[in-house]
Amino acid sequence: MESIKRYLQFVKPYKWQIAGTILIGLLKFAIPLLIPLLSKYVVDDIIAGSMSVDEKTNQLFWVIGIMLFVFVVLRPPIEYYRQYFAQWAGTKILYDIRNSLFTHIQKLSFKYYSNTRAGEVISRVINDVEQTKNFVITGLMNLWLDIATIFFSVAIMFTMDAKLTIVSLIMLPFYVFSIKYFFGRLRGYTRIRSQALADLQSHLHERVQGMPVIKSFAIEDYEQERFNKQNKNFLDKALRHTGWNAKSFAVVNTITDISPLIVIGYAGYEVIHGNLTLGTMVAFIGFIDRLYNPLRRLVNSSTTMTQTLASMDRVFELVDEKYDIDDKKGATELKYVNGNITFDHVSFAYADNEPEVLTNIQLDVTAGETIALVGMSGGGKSSLISLIPRFYDVSKGRILIDGKDIRDFKVRSLRDKIGMVLQDNILFSESVKANILMGKPDASDEEVIEAAKAANAHEFIMNLTEGYDTKVGERGVKLSGGQKQRVAIARVFLKNPPLLILDEATSALDLESEHLIQEALEKLAKERTMFIVAHRLSTITHANRIVLIDQGKIAEIGSHDELMKLQGRYYQLFQVQQLNLIDYSTN
Repeated sequence: MESIKRYLQFVKPYKWQIAGTILIGLLKFAIPLLIPLLSKYVVDDIIAGSMSVDEKTNQLFWVIGIMLFVFVVLRPPIEYYRQYFAQWAGTKILYDIRNSLFTHIQKLSFKYYSNTRAGEVISRVINDVEQTKNFVITGLMNLWLDIATIFFSVAIMFTMDAKLTIVSLIMLPFYVFSIKYFFGRLRGYTRIRSQALADLQSHLHERVQGMPVIKSFAIEDYEQERFNKQNKNFLDKALRHTGWNAKSFAVVNTITDISPLIVIGYAGYEVIHGNLTLGTMVAFIGFIDRLYNPLRRLVNSSTTMTQTLASMDRVFELVDEKYDIDDKKGATELKYVNGNITFDHVSFAYADNEPEVLTNIQLDVTAGETIALVGMSGGGKSSLISLIPRFYDVSKGRILIDGKDIRDFKVRSLRDKIGMVLQDNILFSESVKANILMGKPDASDEEVIEAAKAANAHEFIMNLTEGYDTKVGERGVKLSGGQKQRVAIARVFLKNPPLLILDEATSALDLESEHLIQEALEKLAKERTMFIVAHRLSTITHANRIVLIDQGKIAEIGSHDELMKLQGRYYQLFQVQQLNLIDYSTN
């Protein structure tokens, strides 16, 4: 199977550890095979032998003493190291897979995350990867050890009585057929169940994140019904899986239960008629247990492996997600940026079958210039600035930095030269310092403090309970909107990029916060090329040029004064917001 071949690439670095674990396991499973042979020896050679009572007693004690040494002294460390190394190898493989997956999901585009719920991704990285551990423990180790135990048992049984061995194996074809039939269909049910669990986890993840909305709208009962629906969907899929699984076990275990009865009946008949010794019968009954116990474990292994393969499929489905944004062959590092940006007849649509949100945008930006993008919501402003760091790629045309297409540079080196402050900046549930360090992870404490001061954030940070070491909570919930924005600006100061993008960075803030942030942004903008997306037009009157985008096209462009004199759409927007009482029509 393709999934197994791909999984084995992660197993390969640990092949010698796994091989050693299997060898230790062979010893562990071989030792119990001595018990039936011991039974035969005691019955036929000691009890039914021609020795005296004292000799029989002495011989019995010696044999039991040797076996006690084997099972008490030798077997426990063998069992310990087999378990330890099996779990060690499995855990290391999961570690490598999760590392590889995290690297992969960081490269997936915004388009992927806009169409995929976070809970779905988390479920595959955590639940499904954990489930694949059974492939190592069960598939690569226990499964082969059980098969080896069966072969050893059958080989020993053949040396004792070939005819009785054949009788012992008479139900084996039925066992193989039932495994193939029942557990072949179980894989499909397992994948459906896993997807239902991922859906439930995604729903729960979103609701936990959105608990303030649920509480503020007092819709707990409504959300309870929706959760019950998702939970019921998982219950139905889980019960269907359980039903088929139970049916599989019932049939297969019936087959393995019939076999010992056949052996006992036939062996008893042979002993009665003098064709078989009592000791051989006792040994065979012991070997039947050693033969069919592994077969029963193989049933459990089949269930486990079915679930494991379904999880493997889901893991590699995630691995196979293509990168919408990737480095082209021969891409180079962007080492220095002067700051000239050109939008060369740029058009953009989020998908091939969707209408364009930007059409034939032509704009030349000079290094150090501040460009403000304004217009009605949905006009394409945020879409345009998302093309600069290649969160999405243009559908037509090209974007140039200092005369060179941005697609000629490696994506990470391009984004390293861009600083972004958004309307809703995400902070991680770590310390204030850790969040600022996102701008430059190797920065010193002094650099962090200087960046915070430049962002007008140092004063409020020092008033927090633990200063820079204060945990801000998930998404920065412990900070106000203005405080979160200043932390976000501080990390851009720390990054010190030549290009700046501000997307609604001061909207929905109180006047005091807006003033502090505007002051910080003015410091940040010095000698940098900056793009500002804003609805509050009073915040961008200082821009070198203002670009009004309407329905994906540039409708007007010029300075604030020029556009007000033009008395076009920008003038109308400005008047609606009542941000200027001067009658420009008299000028």
